[in-house]
Amino acid sequence: MNQVVEQERKSGEETGAVRAAMRVLGANARRAARALARADTAAKNLALARIAARIREASAELVAANARDLAHARESGRDAAFVDRLTLGAKSIEQMAAGLEQVALLPDPVGALSERNTRPSGIEVARMRVPIGVIGIIYESRPNVTADAAGLCIKSGNACILRGGSEAIHSNQAIARCVRDGLADAGLPEDAVQVVATPDRAAVGELITMPEFVDVIVPRGGKDLISRLMRESRIPMIKHLDGVCHVYIDDSADPEMALRIADNAKTQRYGTCNTMETLLVAEGVAPGLLPRIAATYRAKGVEMRGDEATRRLVADAKPATEEDYYTEWLAPVVSIRVVPGLDAAIEHIAKYGSQHTDAIITEDRARAARFLREVDSASVMVNASTRFADGFEFGLGAEIGISTDKLHARGPVGLEGLTSQKFIVIGHGEVRS
Repeated sequence: MNQVVEQERKSGEETGAVRAAMRVLGANARRAARALARADTAAKNLALARIAARIREASAELVAANARDLAHARESGRDAAFVDRLTLGAKSIEQMAAGLEQVALLPDPVGALSERNTRPSGIEVARMRVPIGVIGIIYESRPNVTADAAGLCIKSGNACILRGGSEAIHSNQAIARCVRDGLADAGLPEDAVQVVATPDRAAVGELITMPEFVDVIVPRGGKDLISRLMRESRIPMIKHLDGVCHVYIDDSADPEMALRIADNAKTQRYGTCNTMETLLVAEGVAPGLLPRIAATYRAKGVEMRGDEATRRLVADAKPATEEDYYTEWLAPVVSIRVVPGLDAAIEHIAKYGSQHTDAIITEDRARAARFLREVDSASVMVNASTRFADGFEFGLGAEIGISTDKLHARGPVGLEGLTSQKFIVIGHGEVRS
C-alpha cells in the first residue's frame, strides 16, 4: 500500500511540474507575441535570414543531435520509414535554411488593409490583417517542422509553442537553439519560438488546455493524435482529420487526361493527405477506360478494391467493403466504384469523403461548374490531380498544414491563414445621431 501511495505522490509531483513548466512557456509566449506583433517586416525578415545562417553554421551540431534520436529510434525497433522521416542530413538541413529564406521573400500579410469604404456618416471602415497571437503546434517525427513552423509564425507575427514528438527531442532542441539565436540577432524576443523540452505526454494535455495563453492549436500528425486533440482541446484548432480524396472520371472526360491524372493522383506519393484514395468512373466510359487504368496500377503494385461493376472489368480487383470507401489508405491501395454519372459521384463524395480535396475529369463545362459548386470540400479541382492541393502549388509559398474546417482558414494554410482580421474605423470627428 505504501508503495502505491508513493507512486501516486511522485506521479502527482511530476504532473504538477509539467503543468508549471507549461504555464511558464505560455506566459513567456504571450509576452513575446505582443512584441512580435509590433515588429516590422524588415526585422522579421532579418530574423529569418539569421536563423537560416545559424542552421547552416550549426550543421554538424544538428547532425550530432539527430544521431542521438536516430540511435534511440533504432533501439526502439522503429521501422525504416519512420527512421527516414526522422533523419537530418546535409540536404534536409539546407532545405530548412532555404525554406526560411523563401518565407522571408513572401509578402507580409500583417497590417494589410482591405474592403476600405466610406460610409454615409463620413467614417471610413476597413479590415486590417493582424497576427492571431500565440499558436501551439503539435507534430510528430519530422524535425524539419520545427524550422518550418517557426519561420511561418515569425513572418506572420505570431509567437509559437512547438511540441514535437519525443522521438525527435534532441534534434528539435538543437534547431530551436538556432531559432532563438537568430531572433536575438534581429532584436526580437527569443521566447517568440519555444520548444517544449519535456518528452512527457502530459505536456500536450497542458498545452491544449491553456486558452489564457494559447489562441490556436495546429496539429500535424496522424489520425490518432488529431482525434485525441479534438476530444480534449479547449482551444480552437486549425486541422484536418482525414484525406479521403476522390477523382471522378466523367463520361465526357478526355481518356488520355483521365489516365494520366488517375495515375498521378494515386501513385505520385502514397503517404500524403492529398493522395487520391477513391476513384469514381462513369459507367459510360468504364469499359474502355477502367481496364487501362487498372493496368497502370497493376504495374506499380497498387492493390485495387472495387464494387461488382469494377470487378467485372478488372478481374484481379478485390471486393470493396463499405468501410473501404471511408478509408484513407496512405498506401498503394485504391478503392474504385463505377457510378451512373455526376449526381451519383457527388452523392458518393458527400457520404464517404472527408471534405479535403476532390477532382472531376470532364470536358463538359456545365458539369465542371456543378462539381465546383456542389462538392463541399476545402479544395475542388477540374482536370487536375489532387496532389496539387498544397500551399506551395497554390502560390502561398509555404503552408503550416491543411484545414478542412469551415471557419477562419480552409484548405492549405499559409501566412494569411495564420492571421485574423479586425475592423478599423477612421473618423473625422463624426458622432452617431
